[in-house]
Amino acid sequence: MSRIRARFWDPTGRRYALPTWPWRMAPPHLLTLRQLTAAGLRPGGQDVQGQVLWCSRRYRAPGGVRVAFLYDVRLALPKRTPTVRQRAALAKANAARRTCPECLRDVGYVLSRRLGTCNDCAEQAAA
Repeated sequence: MSRIRARFWDPTGRRYALPTWPWRMAPPHLLTLRQLTAAGLRPGGQDVQGQVLWCSRRYRAPGGVRVAFLYDVRLALPKRTPTVRQRAALAKANAARRTCPECLRDVGYVLSRRLGTCNDCAEQAAA
């Protein structure tokens, strides 16, 4: 194991207060939030069970170290499905974000908050 990977090897949690593994070395029953979501699951109120640490120069991580928290798939619950009323409310809210206040038409994209209108109305106002 390389020195960098060995630096993050702490399955007992003595050094980092949480069980910690290097990138791609976590046990198979521990998944990140994105992996749970892709599997149609949610943490279901459980606490973080561990973490994966890795060195990265992206995103200007503090100390160059990034973290991904892990959850136990055995304690995860299925994702909740929204009700018909919730879906209708979301559709209405999204339609309001796409409707231009000047020309009152649904432009098919979310309006820029900076402009406040659709691109066509913003161009006409600028000219």
